[in-house]
Amino acid sequence: MSHEQTKLDSMIAQMLNAPIRKTGLSLQRRIDLCNACIAAVQSVVDEWVHVGVQIKRGSGNTSVMAEELLTGPLIAVRLLRLLRDTFEDFITHGFSRLPTLHPVETYSSMRRRVRVPIFPTRQLEDKWLFPGVSAEAVLLSETPWKTRHAAFLEMIYATKVNRICAVLGAGNVSSVPFSDTVHKALVLGTQVILKMNPVNTALTSVFQKAFAPLIAVGLLAIVEGDSQLGAELVEHAGVDEVHLTGSLATYNRIVWGATPTEQLERMRREDPKLRKPVTSELGNVSPWIIAPGKYTARQLRSQACHVAASITNNVGFNCLATRVIVTSSAWRQRDEFLRLVREAMQATPVRNAYYPGAVDRYEQFTGQRVEPDQNGALPWSLLESKSPDQDPMLFTEESFAPVCVETMIQSDMGEDFFLKASEFCNHRLMGSLCASITVPNNGPLAQEKQLNQCIDRLRYGCVCVNQWSGLAYSLLTPGWGGSPLHKIESSGIGSTPSTESGQGFVHNTYLLDGLEKSIVRGPLVDWIRPVWFPSHRYALELGRALFDFYVSDSLPKEYRAKRGSFLSFRKLLRVMRYGAIGTLR
Repeated sequence: MSHEQTKLDSMIAQMLNAPIRKTGLSLQRRIDLCNACIAAVQSVVDEWVHVGVQIKRGSGNTSVMAEELLTGPLIAVRLLRLLRDTFEDFITHGFSRLPTLHPVETYSSMRRRVRVPIFPTRQLEDKWLFPGVSAEAVLLSETPWKTRHAAFLEMIYATKVNRICAVLGAGNVSSVPFSDTVHKALVLGTQVILKMNPVNTALTSVFQKAFAPLIAVGLLAIVEGDSQLGAELVEHAGVDEVHLTGSLATYNRIVWGATPTEQLERMRREDPKLRKPVTSELGNVSPWIIAPGKYTARQLRSQACHVAASITNNVGFNCLATRVIVTSSAWRQRDEFLRLVREAMQATPVRNAYYPGAVDRYEQFTGQRVEPDQNGALPWSLLESKSPDQDPMLFTEESFAPVCVETMIQSDMGEDFFLKASEFCNHRLMGSLCASITVPNNGPLAQEKQLNQCIDRLRYGCVCVNQWSGLAYSLLTPGWGGSPLHKIESSGIGSTPSTESGQGFVHNTYLLDGLEKSIVRGPLVDWIRPVWFPSHRYALELGRALFDFYVSDSLPKEYRAKRGSFLSFRKLLRVMRYGAIGTLR
């Protein structure tokens, strides 16, 4: 028996005898654990950011510090805040209170669906912090409004804890393993063994402190190790289910077998190697569709900055980074827009390409030999006028590098473009996780109908209008995961449901059952410069102010009623101040 196997045996034995198995996980217990974890995250926020910056090899770089704060501890406390308030709603009302009381029923050519408003939230002053941004969840046609919490009701009212989930954490963004763990433990009520990704094992001690309340009651254990330990973990008889954030190749090795030959044979026989429930988020060749039309110079520049930021954020090591810009042959401003995207990318300082294998993938996708500079940085790359027929790899594999391509669809203006663009994304691009669309606001009234039809047709778990899907990920009320309307692909072994971007949703803090997708809408030109723009002058200060605001309003309920509102108002003013001055040139 290996040392790793012995360690896992001991860990699982402890979890089977943990206090939480005896006391259970009531709604009030979940609320108390949310509050305790918020306080724990607050105590390690500086260490979390410091370690994250070291992993990204960006010591002394305030923009990297800001990015680590915004994509790590800030998302953690927002998630815990939103879930705590939802649990309180279930105790008081029996359901989660949405931004508005009533849903909107919409009709497509095939079926009726319910659209549920999910942003801005009631409690976090989102209408001031994210002006002009709204979001709604689209429920599957078979999900009635009255049973919108169906799948979660039994989980959150049943206090018994009797399952263990292995969570294989991502290595690129620190909030991913944190939020995956919180969802499995506090929402679904399972004990979690979190295996840290080798890229970010330096965060293990930080997570042990931030998750100390969950560890103390036996809801969580954290392990480090290589792929061999990961394999032994997911196959262990004591583990009941698995959640993975990673690549499709990793998923296939775990579920279908060690080699492509074994995988194909098992797929053909419908005989998976791993016979446990598996949820996953497996990446995406994320498109950004630019609808043709007349944009002002300010609108064009703003959207170019959005696209550029989505490419360069975290050096392109994001599953939601824009990989393909989709334009129209009929759009007269195409060349000007691409020039503005290139300018915005060139104005963004390059950074260390810290993720393993980045240089090889960069060369493979660009077709160019490259040597990182003295700081280990790769140049930003935008490849124009590419075609999936001539360069299929660019459209069917995720580069996970600072590389984006542009492709031009032969189309007319309006409905023809929307139809062809949605069909292109659905059938020619790998993945079903997220997509963005830029649409002019001075077009004909028919354009809104065409846009809605395009959103309806796009088989993605999240569709954003005039905004990057990184915003949808960070808001947390939208569910995050691949579309359940899985694309059907032919792989030589017959037509099988695709798991390109995984199965299941995380986040979804209103606990809505039967999600099809989330839709986020924002202005062409943001009133306040987005904090993730590299040009934001006070991103770190704004991130700290926002963190303090979320934490200050995370006091016990009775305390918040007495004096928390005034404290929160002062913190909110500080957030809005840095948001405003960060917008100034």
